[in-house]
Amino acid sequence: MNIIVKKTITASLTKFAEVAKAPSVELTHKLVDVFEADDDFMAKVAKFDSVFDEYPKFEELRETYFDLLMINFFTSDVKKLEEDYLESKEWEEIEDETIDRGTELLNLLLYINECHDEQIKPELDDFLKEFLLVDEDEFQDEFNIYEDLIENQQLVETSVQEICENAKIMNLTEEMEELFVPFMSFFLQPVGTDQAYADLEKYSNNKAYDVAVYSLITNFNQSR
Repeated sequence: MNIIVKKTITASLTKFAEVAKAPSVELTHKLVDVFEADDDFMAKVAKFDSVFDEYPKFEELRETYFDLLMINFFTSDVKKLEEDYLESKEWEEIEDETIDRGTELLNLLLYINECHDEQIKPELDDFLKEFLLVDEDEFQDEFNIYEDLIENQQLVETSVQEICENAKIMNLTEEMEELFVPFMSFFLQPVGTDQAYADLEKYSNNKAYDVAVYSLITNFNQSR
């Protein structure tokens, strides 16, 4: 298992548990067991869903943690497979089967990995223009998905309070409705601080989720 993913799961679930008042230790152990298992990807997906089915208080985290399952596969599990496995028919069928799983968080985590590989600091403008290529004509799907971030880039120069309060009055797209606050908070403050967590708890409309996903992103960024 990718050790960064392991640290990220633990930290994020702990933050969610603190706000939601729902014990997370047992769930953490079970998820780590799934991620560490020597199974094929779809077997892991089945076990992953079974674990989340047991803990309904954490249901809203299921799809963002599916993104972590994907990241773990790309960075750890795939090393045990054939070199061109991600170009294989088998992986293509898995992609088709899981097309509706996960969230746009996966793109941000892949971008953070790229930033660490290139030794650059994650920045919203770079994420949008250089990684997602939203300015390119052939990537207009990405432009539409991330339009909420594109049109509100100035918020990364403000505060967590401003981000939360603007999110409450915006007509966010389905893809960004839950992720807008943690995404923008990360680009504002890429290192999780006590103040950032306190502000999310105070001003967010979805406190436990935003705190957990912000923790997920910042810990994934810092656990190197």
